Amino acid sequence: METTTTKNDFEELHEDVSASPLWNKDLAPTTIKERTWSTWNIAALWIGMSVVITTYTLAGGFIEAGMNWWQAMVTILLGNCIVLIPMILNAHAGTKYGVSFPVLARASFGTYGANIPAILRAIVACGWFGIQTWIGGTAIDALFGALWGGWVEIFGGEIIGGVALHTWLAFFLFWFVQFVIILKGIEGIKYLESWSAPVLLLGGLVMLVWATSNAGGIGNVLSESAVLQKQTNDFWTIFPGALTASVGYWATLSLNIPDFTRYAKSQRSQMLGQALGLPLTMTAFAFIGVAVTSATVIIYGEAIPDPVKLIQKFDSIFVILFAMIVIFIAQLTTNMAANVVSPSNDFSNLSPKRISYVTGGLITALIGILMMPWQLMSSMGAYIFTWLIGYSGLMGAIGGIMICDYFLIRGMKLQLAELFKTDGIYSYNSGFNWRAIAALAIAIAPVVPGFIKAASTPGGQVANPDFFDTIYVYAWFVTFGIGFILYYGFSRVFPPKIR
Repeated sequence: METTTTKNDFEELHEDVSASPLWNKDLAPTTIKERTWSTWNIAALWIGMSVVITTYTLAGGFIEAGMNWWQAMVTILLGNCIVLIPMILNAHAGTKYGVSFPVLARASFGTYGANIPAILRAIVACGWFGIQTWIGGTAIDALFGALWGGWVEIFGGEIIGGVALHTWLAFFLFWFVQFVIILKGIEGIKYLESWSAPVLLLGGLVMLVWATSNAGGIGNVLSESAVLQKQTNDFWTIFPGALTASVGYWATLSLNIPDFTRYAKSQRSQMLGQALGLPLTMTAFAFIGVAVTSATVIIYGEAIPDPVKLIQKFDSIFVILFAMIVIFIAQLTTNMAANVVSPSNDFSNLSPKRISYVTGGLITALIGILMMPWQLMSSMGAYIFTWLIGYSGLMGAIGGIMICDYFLIRGMKLQLAELFKTDGIYSYNSGFNWRAIAALAIAIAPVVPGFIKAASTPGGQVANPDFFDTIYVYAWFVTFGIGFILYYGFSRVFPPKIR
């Protein structure tokens, strides 16, 4: 199977379309020399993105709803194995042709229609950027307070918008650090992830060893996990929503993974790197979160699910500093890779000649604040049943359409230069492929009523679900399947020009 384009392909591309309004140097396909990401780089990317506070607390949210610890682990592992499939499939075109997500979307949605899935993806990324920045900022705030008692008294403890001014200061400090890294571009992210991965793995292992050694062993720790259950729901009642949330956690990256695999050395590098880096790391770190939280019940007499609050229990300045470094790196690596690269390219795709990758990243950072992430994280129920499941419905439909187009309709063959032409085969009708847009709209429609009800219900869990509420719980699966089938049907009945 061919995995890369030839040198002549790139020479022809730059000669023909570098003046196109759809082209800039950031969206241009990567050259052979730029394909430097090895299996380790791809695996480290996933380790860096998976080891984060939201992963640490994810399984706890499932246990809180009524699962036991091993049911939560199986659900997370299964969800990540499922989402790994579209992840690897969408990654193929990135590695073979060196194209980013919004450029690849032009083949199925049209040269201008690609902005529809790109902006939907970008908005979700902005929300995630805000969430991770808020968590990172509050973590820094708490750790500063543990290191220096006078931190919480700074500015006289002034409160703005219900939040202490020192917390706002920590939030914008973390935001500014990310702002500086955005200016470094994609290559800086590669090195950030590769060097930070071992530190994150070490930090997680240290937490697990501390918890088990101070709480009488792993068996004793896990036996206490039942204390974390706050509801007594039947497993099969919770499982569908929890599984969809686990898939939805990375449904965003299953679309824009070409943004990274366009730099991969080979298909083997991207497939093996993702298979090794994603499911195991997500499950392992979620397990650490459950084990350590359960251990705190034995050690402190109360469950402490927030790792930042747990760290504040320690007296050693060295321990707090080490923990602060690990948490800072964890939030930073996840945010820079998962929530900056894609929207930067997506916003750039709106107007390639005016918006560069860096400009797109700055737009992301600003919108991330405006989306008020402190509201998105108001409760674990709202986070899982409204945020994760809700946007998974959008991502599933887009993923189904793109995978169908690339593998079934086009047989993994793209005409690279045509992706950058306003009058080429991917321009369809005035730049829009109605087949993809219609399939997207119809696929999303069945889950909208359930999303509206979940969003208006405290905690996101509807007490007496009707048909549409049940459909919504399976949002990603429903929209992926409908989008895939409808797009295939439209393309066969009304075949577009593909060569």
